Amino acid sequence: MKSFLSHVVSYILENNTNISNLTLVLPSKRAGVFLKHELSQQIQKTSFAPEILSIEELVEEISGYTSVSNTELLFEFYTVYKELTPKDAQESFDSFSKWAQILLQDFNEIDRYLIPQKDIFNYLGAIQEINHWSLEKEPTTLVKNYLTFWNKLQDYYDGLTEKITQKGIAYQGLVYREAVDSLEFYLHKNEDKKHYFIGFNALNTAEEKIIQEFLEVGNAEILWDTDHIFFEDPEHDASLFLRRHRYDWNYFKDNAFSWIANNFSNKKNIEIIGAPKNVTQAKHIGEILQKIQQQEESLQDVAVVLGDEQLLIPCLNSLPKEIEKLNITMGFPLKDIPLATTFNNLYILQEHHRNNTFYYKSVINVLSDTNLRPLFQQKDKNVATDIIHYIQSNNIIYVSTENIVERFPKDIQDIASMLFTYWNDKPKIAIQNCITLIRRLKTSLIDEREQHLLALEYLYRFNEVFNQLQLLTKQHNYITDIKSLLTLYKEIISTETLDFKGEPLQGLQLMGMLETRVLDFKTVILSSVNEGILPSGKSNNSFIPFDLKKQFNLPTYKEKDAIYTYHFYRLLHRAENVYLLYNTEADGLNGGEKSRFLMQLETYTMPNHMISQHVVIPKVPKITAQLQVVQKDVSILKRIKDIANKGFSPSALTSYIRNPIDFYYQKILGIQEYEAVEETVAANTLGTVVHDTLELLYKPFEGKIVVVEDIKAMFKNVEQLVTDNFKKTYGEGNIHRGKNLIIFNVAKRYVTNFLQQEMQLLKKGKVLRILQIEKTLQAKIDIPELDFPVYIGGKVDRVDELDGILRIIDYKTGKVSQGDVEIVHWDLLTQDYKFSKSFQVLAYAYMIYQKQAFQQDTEAGIISFKNLQSGFLKFGTKDKPGSRTKNQLVTSETLDDFLVELKQLILEICNQTVPFTEKEV
Repeated sequence: MKSFLSHVVSYILENNTNISNLTLVLPSKRAGVFLKHELSQQIQKTSFAPEILSIEELVEEISGYTSVSNTELLFEFYTVYKELTPKDAQESFDSFSKWAQILLQDFNEIDRYLIPQKDIFNYLGAIQEINHWSLEKEPTTLVKNYLTFWNKLQDYYDGLTEKITQKGIAYQGLVYREAVDSLEFYLHKNEDKKHYFIGFNALNTAEEKIIQEFLEVGNAEILWDTDHIFFEDPEHDASLFLRRHRYDWNYFKDNAFSWIANNFSNKKNIEIIGAPKNVTQAKHIGEILQKIQQQEESLQDVAVVLGDEQLLIPCLNSLPKEIEKLNITMGFPLKDIPLATTFNNLYILQEHHRNNTFYYKSVINVLSDTNLRPLFQQKDKNVATDIIHYIQSNNIIYVSTENIVERFPKDIQDIASMLFTYWNDKPKIAIQNCITLIRRLKTSLIDEREQHLLALEYLYRFNEVFNQLQLLTKQHNYITDIKSLLTLYKEIISTETLDFKGEPLQGLQLMGMLETRVLDFKTVILSSVNEGILPSGKSNNSFIPFDLKKQFNLPTYKEKDAIYTYHFYRLLHRAENVYLLYNTEADGLNGGEKSRFLMQLETYTMPNHMISQHVVIPKVPKITAQLQVVQKDVSILKRIKDIANKGFSPSALTSYIRNPIDFYYQKILGIQEYEAVEETVAANTLGTVVHDTLELLYKPFEGKIVVVEDIKAMFKNVEQLVTDNFKKTYGEGNIHRGKNLIIFNVAKRYVTNFLQQEMQLLKKGKVLRILQIEKTLQAKIDIPELDFPVYIGGKVDRVDELDGILRIIDYKTGKVSQGDVEIVHWDLLTQDYKFSKSFQVLAYAYMIYQKQAFQQDTEAGIISFKNLQSGFLKFGTKDKPGSRTKNQLVTSETLDDFLVELKQLILEICNQTVPFTEKEV
């Protein structure tokens, strides 16, 4: 395979004896490296190299202006906007930047295509006036302001171009327009120098004019790269622009059109591969490369071209380990670097500031940021972890600066103060603090430089970004708050990249679509060949409507599609092995549709093209769902004995009934639930508050008879006690607003409703004696089969006596119905979690009975605060399901039946041969 550049160099050397006097102009800088390498391979004698320029560099040289960055241009434009707009009608920089970016793109297009500005702006204004025509005699203020904006476009354009050209800078389109105006002087100055324009396709009007002028004066040649198959097909977009140039330029009426080759029809193996999702494409690219490397020693003539550059990181992670030499021609976007999130988190922390406090989630995001870990690390201890635990355990939703800073060691309190102090919404302070933070991070990493080379590179690049922001905010005082700064920061890091260092002429080439211009490879692997990506499809990011673009010969989506078509097919010209991957799945707005390019390849097949199609599926191992089983070893049995000696609680035993593996995690391993900050009061917190409030209300009456006046007195203390218990249980969480205020009132209502019910009982003449409140109980279980003592223990909510009947009561804030505390078959008590309520109240009854046998009728049951109207829900046994006949007294016989099941349950827990086996949910 002879590449296009090889052909170009051969031609130039044949027709020029002194190449040092040549200027070679290419579509991109990247191509210049490969051209220089090709020259070195073909030149037989020592010689000075010709000047190699990209078209942008040539145009800058002709015009005498330097291109300005988009960010700097935006600030310059805002200065002009403020000068031309009345003060009361001026928008903030943040609002202005949203539409100004689009307008600047339009200015750029207008200048690159040499459109008379006055004509197109007048046209635009007239269109808007027609669009807002109304029967009303006077247009509204909104419409007037809108039309004023369109009529001012010429003023904005003139003001901006005058301002920046005075500084010797210009945006790309203006550089092109100025280059056309200065072309005669440049040609005269360089009349002895020959120029070669190499590998161009779509040219804007300015480029066409410049190149044609070079050709007309006779000191230039232009070398195209196209194929007969496309050039001679009037319907094929791959040569849309080249056909226009061939038949519209005067130069080609008398001169040959060089070159139209015949490479596309050569033998090619083309694989069209469908892959579900982007990551599968990246993984399959790695497999293809693995296969190629096994067949060929070198990947010198292999290029991986990413249609969607978001695939860069997945691709890098999927490359075979054997690949030693790799050149990446695209930069890594700064927005995808982890450090970008760090500064984003800091700005969000500042946005969530309120009354000298910060929202806990924003604080935790900063404290847990891995990039800041070196600052928070003290020997083997991470200070941030302790502070996060403090916030969570105390349920602090808004954290004060003092609360955070005082928990840091003194030697790093300055950095903690900088991070967690309100920046007064001042961008200059924010930028300076970020620069200081970068320096501190650099200092913390520099001692182990070799281990942190990539992290230091990140810091250097972001230091440049913040230096740029600092310079812009000093020169232009337009960024007035943190929100505007965050918008600008995101804008910069979305366009800026961290460039990779590699050996551009060796090994595998990993490139974007535009970097492939004029380059040829034997093997091409192209990803994301989907409609909407290749080609990119319609986009309307412009103030200029489609019809107006057509009128003034500005490029529309059709021309942009033709550019992609040329690049796609040019990649295939000289390639011998082509792998084209597309995403088969719908991702967001992209519908998983094959690109039209693939359809064309399938439809217009060439005799020498071997086209195969298949869909790859990720290798997903079949994972059989297996219930977890934990065998009981010596250490587990020892732990079970310890628990038995202290006492199995009813809740622990019911957790075993629900799922033995939960019992294993919670009681054997001691794994606690993750302690998170409760922004909204959780159900268990509500239950604790209600229980604690009733305990405080009834505790003084233990051993006493309660009368109506006692209950009435309790009502006065409800609000204060509920408030105090919320403070104790809910920490520093706020219960005075939002959902928490509702839950606070629910807790009060639960307590007051219960007291109302108690009072109604007493008014009916019932006699109520409180015996025990929140009493801790314990009882020994005699199990001869075990050689160690076994106890059960727990805390019963309330034991009382109502009209001579002993009642054992368990409070539940959730909903419980009568059916939940009734059983028919005793063996289900320890097998089905549905009967856990019955199990718990019987366990309390058994412990009380063991201490002192019942001397009177006894009942055990539940009071459900969500079902208070049902009153005391008594435990009962029935002969058969649905039977209305039931025994609701707890007798010694009842407890004997319970004890049989209890012993069996404990024996199962203590049996070494019975593992902890997970239950199916």
